Amino acid sequence: MTEATEPAVDIPPFRYTAELAGKIEIRWQDRWAERGTFRAPNPVGPLADPDHPRASAEKLYVLDMFPYPSGAGLHVGHPLGYIGTDCFARYQRMAGRNVLHTMGFDAFGLPAEQYAVQTGTHPRTTTETNIAYFRSQLRRLGMGHDDRRSVATIDTGYYRWTQWIFLQVYNSWYDSAAAKARPIADLIAEFSAGTRSTPDGRGWAELSDAERRRIVDDHRLAYVSEAPVNWCPGLGTVLANEEVTPDGRSDRGNFPVFKRNLKQWMLRITAYGDRLTSDLDVLDWPEPIKLQQRNWIGRSTGAHVDFPTTAEPIRVFTTRPDTIFGATYMVLAPEHPLVDKLATDSWPAGTRQAWTGGQAAPRAAVDAYRKAAGTKTDIERQAENREKTGVFIGAYATNPVTGTQIPIFIADYVLAGYGTGAIMAVPGQDDRDWEFAEVFDLPIVRTVQPPENFDGKAYTGDGPAINSAAPDGPDLNGLWIADAKARIIEWLEANGHGSGAVTYRLRDWLFSRQRYWGEPFPIVYDSDGNPIALPESMLPVELPEVDDFAPRTFDPEDADSNPETPLSRRADWVEVELDLGDGPKRYTRETNVMPQWAGSCWYELRYLDPANSDRLVDPENERYWMGPRSPGDPGGTDLYVGGQEHAVLHLLYARFWHKVLYDLGHVSSFEPYRRLYNQGMIQAYAFKDARGSWVEAAEVTERDGRYFFGTEPVERVYGKMGKSLRNVVTPDEMCAEYGADTFRVYEMSMGPLDVSRPWETRAVVGAYRFLQRVWRTIVDERTGELRVTDAPADEQIRRLLHRTIDGVRGDLDGIRMNTAIAKLIELTNGLTRLDATPREVAEPLLLMLSPFAPHIAEELWQRLGHAESLAYEPFPVADPAMLVAATVAYPVQVNGKVRGRIEVPADAAESDVRQAALAAVADQLGGREPRKVIVVPGRMVSVVA
Repeated sequence: MTEATEPAVDIPPFRYTAELAGKIEIRWQDRWAERGTFRAPNPVGPLADPDHPRASAEKLYVLDMFPYPSGAGLHVGHPLGYIGTDCFARYQRMAGRNVLHTMGFDAFGLPAEQYAVQTGTHPRTTTETNIAYFRSQLRRLGMGHDDRRSVATIDTGYYRWTQWIFLQVYNSWYDSAAAKARPIADLIAEFSAGTRSTPDGRGWAELSDAERRRIVDDHRLAYVSEAPVNWCPGLGTVLANEEVTPDGRSDRGNFPVFKRNLKQWMLRITAYGDRLTSDLDVLDWPEPIKLQQRNWIGRSTGAHVDFPTTAEPIRVFTTRPDTIFGATYMVLAPEHPLVDKLATDSWPAGTRQAWTGGQAAPRAAVDAYRKAAGTKTDIERQAENREKTGVFIGAYATNPVTGTQIPIFIADYVLAGYGTGAIMAVPGQDDRDWEFAEVFDLPIVRTVQPPENFDGKAYTGDGPAINSAAPDGPDLNGLWIADAKARIIEWLEANGHGSGAVTYRLRDWLFSRQRYWGEPFPIVYDSDGNPIALPESMLPVELPEVDDFAPRTFDPEDADSNPETPLSRRADWVEVELDLGDGPKRYTRETNVMPQWAGSCWYELRYLDPANSDRLVDPENERYWMGPRSPGDPGGTDLYVGGQEHAVLHLLYARFWHKVLYDLGHVSSFEPYRRLYNQGMIQAYAFKDARGSWVEAAEVTERDGRYFFGTEPVERVYGKMGKSLRNVVTPDEMCAEYGADTFRVYEMSMGPLDVSRPWETRAVVGAYRFLQRVWRTIVDERTGELRVTDAPADEQIRRLLHRTIDGVRGDLDGIRMNTAIAKLIELTNGLTRLDATPREVAEPLLLMLSPFAPHIAEELWQRLGHAESLAYEPFPVADPAMLVAATVAYPVQVNGKVRGRIEVPADAAESDVRQAALAAVADQLGGREPRKVIVVPGRMVSVVA
């Protein structure tokens, strides 16, 4: 007696399954790699190929924001943009263009270094392992990348050129008259020739070497500054403003960030503020991204005003110089350098107790207040609802228009890193100044007349100036704001008290990190502590091996904890003897490293010429791929795809570096990215238990509309996919279960590419069944024979084909992947009713499908008898004659209600349409003659009985 068994599932031997898909996909991926299918030829150099099928074609440069290779690899949200650009690039290649599309890795960064600190594993080891994993995942998805052009920012041959670009910045200055960067040698030549005056008017020859150096260094686009910085002890490094969250913590690690005075490298990005703003107008970018950049740059017009003191004048920038008559006190940031010069040893007669901070002397009050302010973040210091605090420093300034002595305070709501770190306080016209004046009982003078019904405190609207005249000064009374501003600026300039000015919210780029895993600076210091640029022949400066990757900060919660960089502990690397042209001397290397943003500022240029060891990029290759198309065109990549989260940091920094390279003649385009496209984000459900802990989403089941993790009820929430929410789905899983082509088609069909969308694993089966139907239109699942006939298609199918071709081309040109796939599904469904698929339809269907599902398309193309890849086959073009409808359907109304329908030839005369319509509703008319028959061509027929 035999044991009963379940009957075998009857699966046709040639059915398109995940197993078959996997075999097909790997075979074609191997073939593409062996044949270099997606390699794009350069005009010159080792990547030139005059025999390439697109060597003389129009170029197209498609660029993805390259990823940071984390150890977790890709989840299904990461490749959304990558698949989108791959589909677009494959289509454009078939449309006849020479397409450059590749992928590299933004490989320096804190995560690998933090892991190194915890485990002792070298960051390079971890990063290179992660890169290999990412490459394998991208390959499995069938990406059509030019593998020869891939780079990683940690490659020595790559960061040599990152260091080279830094030297270009360091050896340049911004000529505001020419509105461009120029070599520092030009500046020195102008000083030497006397065509440019020195700050104090002395001749260049009269200055000492140290004085000359100080003047030159003050002009450099890269300079060393000891200034307030965002110090993050928890990460052991300083952070740029853009790397600090709105609540005053680090965007990586969520550690507290403090203000500290540290010596740092800065890049003078503020010199480019006007160009970074105005050039946005010529870019094809989403308007919200442009707006974010404009707001971050924060261009403001106003005036610099000097308030005399017993030391040097206090300079302020104000957008409202017309209110200067109402400036009744001044406020300096606690860190302002003039505080130490102006603070007195004792309180002046008449000092109010509220102004002293409870201290016996001004200097003691300043020290106590500074200590308290140093524990607060910038966000805390500027909170609108926080009570204003401050102390008088015992000194006064002179209001230049009234001659009045006004007290000088320090207060933490003024930041050293914004403006000049000092404000003229006008409580009558500013809410925060009014609050401060109330707390410290300071005078309030209105300088703008509020409306009659105004019953508030500070008035910030427009109106005529009042209380704004002085016997020996300007008279602004009666002037409205715009005219009053112009009048006072004219007076300030004429009397040497200030000048009209433009300032920016944007700060110079803080470019030092107290870490190990970053690009070393190509800088050494001489015995006097002066920075000296290394010659290009000494590049690259390579990272030395170290035993300890941890920056030492002692207490991650202590703002006074001092940094010690890992590189500073390699004394044999730090102390070096070099001959820099004047004989061997001892020098000290810079022990900070560049930020992660350095390598990502220019990678689009290295893709153009990655093997060039003599130049950053050959000029001919750069002009070909990124040069302007016409006068006024910015040039740059033709399409740049990435997330909205890079609206400020990466995009602003990259634009700055590119403009410096453009000014110095190294590139022909004045913008790096002509067109920007932001893909949406894939989100997913996550689940948490009664304790609020996240549970594995894949193990949650649904029963009767409720969700359970095992037997425990859990709460479902919707959010970003990620490890922290334990709701990650990987593309590896999808490829194993359905195949890469199904995964690609599903991601592209979920919705518009630029819109965020929910991930639903169960919905993937729809894309899978679509590809199975495509397979069945070509291959008999039982025999493996072709189901394709050379007989012509009927007119209905032929017209459907050409409508599909026309629609898919338009959708792909517009990056509307989801609607293109919908049209292909409609065409495929139309073929399933046929006994055999006409070849004249099958071949264009596969060509149109190939950008989305390249493996199955290549396989079926080959089975149709083609020996070569379809990657360079011409994309189908619709026959215009087939796009004209053969017939038109008309609804026929009788007294406003549809009573019948007719179908007539598209070119039928109106009389014929009328006759057919009356015949269709003859029974409704009952032999009566209609009063009126209205034919709306192509739309409807209306009969009035």
